Amino acid sequence: MTALKLIETSPGKYSLLLNAGTTDVDGLVEELGHEPNGYFWAGVARLLVSTEAPALEGRFSYDPEGGMFCAYGTDRGALESLSKLLTPVTTDAAQVRKIVELAKAKGVELDD
Repeated sequence: MTALKLIETSPGKYSLLLNAGTTDVDGLVEELGHEPNGYFWAGVARLLVSTEAPALEGRFSYDPEGGMFCAYGTDRGALESLSKLLTPVTTDAAQVRKIVELAKAKGVELDD
């Protein structure tokens, strides 16, 4: 089960949401020295887009808060693709470790 939810906020406008503190990996994120808040997940999303799906760059915007990750825009398909990229990181400890190590190796701050 994924903590991510894609909703249509108004006709033709979509938001991909994740309530911080609701993933299966929150404890591990904390063990690795990060806070599993909306800013952390936005950092993860940006890193995944830049390294694994650069074609998604610029097709949606981010609006994280402490308690929530949010990506939004009019391109439902792009947000669905982002959800597919993020879901494994929100559920699989090995994926969390991999993305945190990638961020360290690239000198990327996950914004927490």
